[in-house]
Amino acid sequence: MPARPANPTPINFPDTPALDGAMTPGKATRLRALLTSPQLEFIMEAHDGLSAKIAEEAGFNGIWASGLTMSAALGVRDNNEASWTQVLEVLEFMADATEIPILVDGDTGYGNFNNVRRVVRKLCQRGIAGVCIEDKLFPKTNSFIGDGQPLADIDEFCGKIKAGKDSQPDDDFSIVARVEALISGRGMAEALKRAGAYHAAGADAILIHSKQQTADEILTFAAEWGNRCPVVIVPTTYYDTPTDRYRERDISLIIWANHNLRASITAMREVSRRILREESLVGIEHEVASVKDVFELTGNQELAAAEKRYLPVQQGAPGAVILAASRGSELGSLTEDRPKCMVDVRGQPLLQRLIDTFNSANVRNITVVRGYRKEMVNLPSIKTVDNDFYGSSGEAATLACAIDALKSDCLIAYGDILFRQYIMDQLLAAEGDIVLVVDALWRDRDPDPRSRLRDLVACSAPFQTGYLEDGPVTAKRIGPDIPEDAIGGEWIGLARVTDTGAAMVRSEIESMRRDGELAEASLCDLFNRLIAVGQDLRVLYVTGHWLDVDNHADLEAARSFL
Repeated sequence: MPARPANPTPINFPDTPALDGAMTPGKATRLRALLTSPQLEFIMEAHDGLSAKIAEEAGFNGIWASGLTMSAALGVRDNNEASWTQVLEVLEFMADATEIPILVDGDTGYGNFNNVRRVVRKLCQRGIAGVCIEDKLFPKTNSFIGDGQPLADIDEFCGKIKAGKDSQPDDDFSIVARVEALISGRGMAEALKRAGAYHAAGADAILIHSKQQTADEILTFAAEWGNRCPVVIVPTTYYDTPTDRYRERDISLIIWANHNLRASITAMREVSRRILREESLVGIEHEVASVKDVFELTGNQELAAAEKRYLPVQQGAPGAVILAASRGSELGSLTEDRPKCMVDVRGQPLLQRLIDTFNSANVRNITVVRGYRKEMVNLPSIKTVDNDFYGSSGEAATLACAIDALKSDCLIAYGDILFRQYIMDQLLAAEGDIVLVVDALWRDRDPDPRSRLRDLVACSAPFQTGYLEDGPVTAKRIGPDIPEDAIGGEWIGLARVTDTGAAMVRSEIESMRRDGELAEASLCDLFNRLIAVGQDLRVLYVTGHWLDVDNHADLEAARSFL
C-alpha cells in the first residue's frame, strides 16, 4: 500500500466556500473527512474555548478535546473526577467558539452502554463531531499512570460501540475505539484481536495507544492491521519519531494530545514568578499577549458588527468609504478566488482588520466599493457598492461609485492597509476640511525607498517635533514623481473629509467626469486637481506604525504587525 502523501496545505473541502453563501459541511462530516483522508491529518489539543480558538487560528482542521487537559484545567485529576456533564459544559463553549470539528476524549464512555447512548446524543446536540472511548474500566485512570490497568470485556465494549452508533442522530458522527492492550502489557495479538472486534462492532476508526519511548509497536500494529479502517495515534511519549514513518505505515490521523495545556503551565508559572519577584509588570508586559489579542480571540469584533446591525446608528458619528475593488495580482494564487482585501491575515480577512480599527473609533457607517470577485466581499455590518469596471478604471472612478456616501464627516481609505489605533484617533481630531495622513518616516519602510510605487507628498513644511505650533501643514502635490528634495512623506492611503470637504470632493469628481478624466484617474489625480483650484489639503504627519499589503512579503509583515 502506498504511503500517505505529505500535506503542506490544509485538507480541502470542495463545498465549503462559506464567504459566498454556500452551505458548509457539518462538523461531523468534516471530521469523517479527516479520518478517511488519503493524506496524514493532524488535530490539536484544546481544553477550553480560548485554547480551541487558538488551535483553529493556527490552522488546524480539527481539535482534540483531551480528557486529561480538560480535567487539569478544572483543577482535578484525570480519573473521572470531573463528571461527564461538567465536561459537556466545557465542550459546549469550545464548539460555540470554533468552526472546526471536535473529537472528544470520552474516557470509557462514563459507564455502561446506556451511559454511552446518552453521551452520544448529548454530544451531537452540542455540535461535537465525534467521541473516542477506551476499553478500560470505569472510573478510568490515566494510561500513563501505573502498569497493567484492567481492560473491559471485549463483548461488553463492543456493546458500547453498537449502542453509541445506534444512538447518534447524525450519520457522520464518528466513534473512535481506543485500544489499550499495548498500554496494559497484553501484547500485539490482543491489540489486533480487540481492534478487529471493535471495527466489526461499528467503530469508525481505531486509536492504538502506547507509552513506549519509540514507535516500534505502533508501526508494527499498523503494518499488521493493514488499513482495515482508519488508524489514529497519539505520539506523546514517542515524539521523536519522524512523521514520515507514520505516512509510510498509512496512519490516518495524529493527535497532538496535551501540549497547549503544558505550554500554558510553563508560561503562567514564569509570568507569576516574575511578577512576584519583580513587583512590577515592566519586565513581562511586552512578552505576553496583549489585551487586544484577548478581545480578538473572544470575538469582540462580532459584537461590534451585531451592534451595527441591531442598534441605531449614533447621530453625528463619522462614516467611511473603503476602496476594495482590486484583485492584488502580486499575491498570486492567494487572490485567484478572492480580492486582496479578503486575504486571510492571522485568521481574519484583511478588510475585517481594517473595519475593526474603524469600529474601535466608533466609525460604523462603512461603505465598501467592491470589484474583483465582489461576491466574496460580504462581511456583516457593511454597505457595499460595486465598480464593475474595476479592471479598466482608476481609484477616483472607484470612489465615485460611493459618491452618495461621501457626506458629512467621512473617512476614505484603501482596503489593503493596516495602522495603529492612535492614527485613527489623531485623524478624527485633526482640523481641516480635507486631511491626508502622511508618514514622515517613509524612507524607513524600505532600504530602497523607490522600490515600489508610492503616493509621495510634497508638503508646505517638513515634519518636526512640535510642528503644529508653527501653523498647519498642507499638501502641495501628491504622486510617485515628487522630486527627492521636496518629499515631505508618503500618503498612507487614509484621509478624512468634513461635510464641506466631502462637497468639494464630490464637486471635483463631477468635474472630472465632465472633462472625461474620471475613468482612469487615481486618487492622487483627484487630490492634485483640488490643490490646483485652491483647496487646502491638510497634512497629518505620523511616524510609521502602518503598512499596506501588496505582495507576499507585505503579508508576512502584516502578520507580525498584528
